Amino acid sequence: MTRTIVESATKTAIIGFDQPFCVIGERINPTGRKILAAQLEAGDFSTVEKDALEQVACGATMLDVNAGVVYNSNPNPNETEPPLMRSMIELVQGLVDVPLCIDSSVPGALKAGLEVCKGRPLVNSVTGEEERLEVVLPLIAKYNVPVVAISNDDTGISMDPDVRFAVAKKIVERAADFGIPAHDIVVDPLVMPIGALADAGQQVFALVRRLRNELGVNTTCGASNVSFGLPHRHGINAAFLPMAIAAGMTSAIMNPTRHVEMEAIRAANLLMNNDANGADWIKFSRVTDLVKEGAAFAEASATIASGGGAGRGGREGRGARRRG
Repeated sequence: MTRTIVESATKTAIIGFDQPFCVIGERINPTGRKILAAQLEAGDFSTVEKDALEQVACGATMLDVNAGVVYNSNPNPNETEPPLMRSMIELVQGLVDVPLCIDSSVPGALKAGLEVCKGRPLVNSVTGEEERLEVVLPLIAKYNVPVVAISNDDTGISMDPDVRFAVAKKIVERAADFGIPAHDIVVDPLVMPIGALADAGQQVFALVRRLRNELGVNTTCGASNVSFGLPHRHGINAAFLPMAIAAGMTSAIMNPTRHVEMEAIRAANLLMNNDANGADWIKFSRVTDLVKEGAAFAEASATIASGGGAGRGGREGRGARRRG
């Protein structure tokens, strides 16, 4: 059974077909977040701190850290991104104990992150582009870490899922040339927006099955891509995630602070028999009770994680007796 091991200094997470779905928190990323980008350029990490703590409280298994700010003072990311990535990694791993995902298109930033990241982080990412393969795969081999493999190459992103599969297979084979095993490759099959491509969901489900059955690799995706441009996106995401899990997807880069998506994942884990005795679902139901009483999801999650919340409105006590 394929298992991808990721670690922080104190905690191990396993991405695998027989494991609970791995939630990779996406919030520490300035892309599309002008305020965060401005804060980072000014050396203000307050939002990063908040996002790190909140995502872990809400149930993130790992945190993605992206330092892709285009500075107004210096637009060259090869100069600005490596030191920023180093600072962000050091900050985040000092706040939370979950493993990290080092996310950058700048090889120097990946290297800077790997130099300071404790444990065994996931690297995001490598593509099928020849130049990218030759630069990133030696880093992966040197630091003995797993990597996200994105299914596009020098020709761009294909609308044909068979082509995307072929690119993924190419990356797995090239990684093997560097001594990188398939279980350390987490393939992103590229989820297309359902609003632009009607069969995007069916495409990715079929592709995930092929990646699992034919290549034996774990998979991930940017989960919110599927709902891009549509109203009430979180409902679509919450339907997509369990369907992807049933098809064999084992992780996603997503926003864990959304109750509806996290509830869908917890239910999918239970239904896929990856939640022993339903313990995680029962614990999460206590969070849901507090949310229904008016608490914010992050607040409710932190309360239950700390052992609080019992007896609010009498519901916790009654639920505990029923389960007993």
